[in-house]
Amino acid sequence: MKNRALTRKELQAEIKKLQKSGKKVVFTNGCFDLLHLGHTSLFKKAKSLGDVLVVAINSDKSLSCLKGPKRPLVGEKDRAQLLLALKPVDYVVVFGEQTPHELLKAVKPDVLVKGGDYKLQDIVGREFVKKVYRYPFVKGKSTTNLINTIVERYGKKTSSK
Repeated sequence: MKNRALTRKELQAEIKKLQKSGKKVVFTNGCFDLLHLGHTSLFKKAKSLGDVLVVAINSDKSLSCLKGPKRPLVGEKDRAQLLLALKPVDYVVVFGEQTPHELLKAVKPDVLVKGGDYKLQDIVGREFVKKVYRYPFVKGKSTTNLINTIVERYGKKTSSK
């Protein structure tokens, strides 16, 4: 089986090849630090909008700059492998910038999917794609909610029993 965790350069070549063969490439990005139903719903919808789904994830350093020094909870290599285990996800790429602007400029997918919390005019890289789709949040499902629940229930260190 070929590697589906690609570098930026490898992804750029793969997308060109896919598009040349008539495939519609869908792209989404995020931290995806703790996977939850909101993420998997977004991936399913994104995949339904095309033939191939590329998920770009923030590097550990980038995520830490965005979310604070206690993050990530799950490292970039593990996050990439977890995402690749999901049926809708075809490729994963890690990017080190704060936004995927340069990555989108380089790879030029057909469709860009972002969460519904983004206003269209605030979606980074929209100028490099043919279509932008905003997927509504799944109510109550977020990494922050998961972290808060864990802290609330397990604030003190516990054994694994």
